[in-house]
Amino acid sequence: MSAGLVALLDDIASLAKLAAASVDDVGAAAGRASAKAAGVVVDDTAVTPRYLTGFTADRELPAIKRITIGSLRNKLLFILPAALLLSQFAPWLLTPLLMLGGTYLSFEGAEKIWEKLHPHEDAEEKVPALLSGQEAEDRMVSGAIRTDFILSSEIMVIALNEVASEPLWERAIVLVFVAFAITLGVYGVVALIVKMDDIGLHLTRRDSGVAEAIGRGLVAGMPKVLAALGVIGTVAMLWVGGHILLVGFDTLGWHEPYGLVHHAEEAVHHATGTLGGTLGWLTNTIGSAIFGLVVGALVVGIMHVVPHRKTHDDDGHGTAAHGETTTTGTTPVAASTTTAGTTSQEASTHGTGSTAVDPADVDDRQ
Repeated sequence: MSAGLVALLDDIASLAKLAAASVDDVGAAAGRASAKAAGVVVDDTAVTPRYLTGFTADRELPAIKRITIGSLRNKLLFILPAALLLSQFAPWLLTPLLMLGGTYLSFEGAEKIWEKLHPHEDAEEKVPALLSGQEAEDRMVSGAIRTDFILSSEIMVIALNEVASEPLWERAIVLVFVAFAITLGVYGVVALIVKMDDIGLHLTRRDSGVAEAIGRGLVAGMPKVLAALGVIGTVAMLWVGGHILLVGFDTLGWHEPYGLVHHAEEAVHHATGTLGGTLGWLTNTIGSAIFGLVVGALVVGIMHVVPHRKTHDDDGHGTAAHGETTTTGTTPVAASTTTAGTTSQEASTHGTGSTAVDPADVDDRQ
């Protein structure tokens, strides 16, 4: 009896250790998955505050709450089930889908650089007007949730790729953890950024000189923080997108680009001693970002240059057609009118085929 109880307790202890190990594995996998999605997370944090431009101060936090709920709904109800089914029944699609997301990230990063180098090329900048009313808020929140769906899809696919070899239940737990951690983290930071100027204004009204100085610093510094987030987000998108593409091409059989970056990383690592790990990682990051920039620039060229050229071609055809019209001297409407010998206005004035009024006739009438 006692021996059986001891054996049972031993089994329970073994199961507890196994469960603890599984929890550790899930935690480690979730950490890896979250770290891999860092580039998209930074971009998400930088993009979202733009959707809140024009909101009154009392509506900013409620709008962020609605966007947060919409983001969780995107991840948990739509993206997560689709990703799990895909990884279970068509895992071979993960690499192409991941590369598609990497191409999109590279395009987004390169396009931001293009827009900085070619400001207001296609259209005049639209200055957002002050929005008010429930309809305007609904429109802005819906736009933010749609953008979040794209970024959330990339985050979840990147996270899933890190745990693709794990059991289904572990994949599900990791993705749920990533969904909550990243969503709450991103929109918590967004809420802090959006309200930071209000916090600064509140501090400037305090009697304390230190608080007033901090408040002025917050108000003056937030535009710079947002600008810095934009730059960091651009670099992160090129880095993550380029690295995804390098690894994807290597997996599909094109080894040269990844091999070149990897050999450069190892060379720097072995040549720099104690700083080898950091500098090697930095070399890999720079190489990935350069590759992402090259791919992104190609996509930007297709998206911007080709439509621009087509517009010029259309303008050329329009000019040629106009030239034919002026060569014949009349438009089809004018030709049909002059064939009859008079315009309707002239007919009503003279009743004959005269096309001009002789000044002498006017003098004679007078």
